[in-house]
Amino acid sequence: MDIHNINQGFELNKLLSFKFNKKLVLRMLIIVAAVILLYDSFYQIEPEEVGVVLRFGRYNRITDPGLRPKIPLIESVSKVPVQRQLKQEFGFRTEEPAIRTRYSQESYADESSMLSGDLNVAMVEWIVQYRVTDPYRYLFKVRNLTETFRDMNEAVMRAVVGDRTITEVLTIGRQEIETTVKLQLQELCDLYETGITLDQLVLQDVNPPDPVKPSWDEVNQAQQQRDRLINEAKAEYNQVIPRAKGEAEQTILQAEGYALNRVNSARGEASRFKQVYEEYRRAPNVTRQRMYLETMEKILPRLGGKLFLDTDAKGVMPLIPLESLQGVVAGGEGRREVRP
Repeated sequence: MDIHNINQGFELNKLLSFKFNKKLVLRMLIIVAAVILLYDSFYQIEPEEVGVVLRFGRYNRITDPGLRPKIPLIESVSKVPVQRQLKQEFGFRTEEPAIRTRYSQESYADESSMLSGDLNVAMVEWIVQYRVTDPYRYLFKVRNLTETFRDMNEAVMRAVVGDRTITEVLTIGRQEIETTVKLQLQELCDLYETGITLDQLVLQDVNPPDPVKPSWDEVNQAQQQRDRLINEAKAEYNQVIPRAKGEAEQTILQAEGYALNRVNSARGEASRFKQVYEEYRRAPNVTRQRMYLETMEKILPRLGGKLFLDTDAKGVMPLIPLESLQGVVAGGEGRREVRP
């Protein structure tokens, strides 16, 4: 009897202890729920983000960076990086950006393989950098925006490459392709109301397919050699032609100067002749004598030895120094006049 009473008392104590533990667990559950509700009542937005708040799954508002309150279990928040520049890679993938960037070895030929306008294949790799300028459109206007944006990039790039020859795609037309694709892609993003603004589109690498790459390199080398020869020819042309033009102009100027000099000399001679003629008309004898004397001054020094005889001389025959005349004639430059 005593043992039975003891067992009943023990069971009663266990029952009271169980009731006490149940209340403790309930309190703990209430505390945990309160902590969860309190934690869910606030959210943190980073400086480069904005928060898009949904109430019962419907758009309600956009919040700025900082610690913000919300209604727990009723409102949810999606964070959109509006100040960060986002990037999409096509034809390749970057595994580890660093000083020596490491790229994935996996092939993405389905993205990069494109057909040019002259029915040649080019492997085009490019990067698109963009920002989110309208968080509402970015989240709600287009379903699966990331995949749609990649499809838009490929569609526009293939269309632009398909309008150009393989030479333009691989060499001289790259800058034009980048500009055209960026403009058309931005127009398409605005049309679809994606809330995206493109910052930059860069062709990372453009090459022919690997099987034809050696032949293409040979063609490029031949073209470079051709361009080098053309540039050398142009340099030679620019060196020779201006000099020849300068020499031609110099010759023309010299001829014009010579012609002007001859004309002026002729005019001067004609003027002098007219003046002499006028003087001759005034005093013909004096002028005739002066002209005779001037002419004899020019002629007589060229005749060598000269002997002057007076035709009116009479009496003793004058002695003519023939030896002196012979010496003058033989000496040439030592000519001198011999007078009796």
